[in-house]
Amino acid sequence: MEEVIKGFDDKLFKKLSPPFPKANLLRFDGSKIDDLVCLELDFLFFKQKWASKITDAKQSDDYYEFVDEGIELPFFLKFWKHRHTIYRKTDKTIIEDNIEFQSNNKVTTYILFPFFYLLFFYRKPIYKRTFKANG
Repeated sequence: MEEVIKGFDDKLFKKLSPPFPKANLLRFDGSKIDDLVCLELDFLFFKQKWASKITDAKQSDDYYEFVDEGIELPFFLKFWKHRHTIYRKTDKTIIEDNIEFQSNNKVTTYILFPFFYLLFFYRKPIYKRTFKANG
């Protein structure tokens, strides 16, 4: 599990970025409280900045969690909270991404839901390839 936790770095962040929108990593401090992650999303015809701050982090022998919250979001979001959880289950290491978000109105929030679902579904095989030696 320690290797998986150590693997949550800027290299993994770049691997997890989908082909669209292209995400240019501007800053990656890490996953400790008060660390910042800043990126620029390229939507071809326009760009948007996204900055998140790590607001919580917890660790025990078989559990690790950190939370990033949006502090500068693209125009279509007004709230973002992403909980990253890594834990040991028998001989496997499990990685879970849980998000909460709100757009400027309920309709847009519902429209964005499938996009974010697919975005995080896209990460699953990347996690497996990256951490295959860790179960």
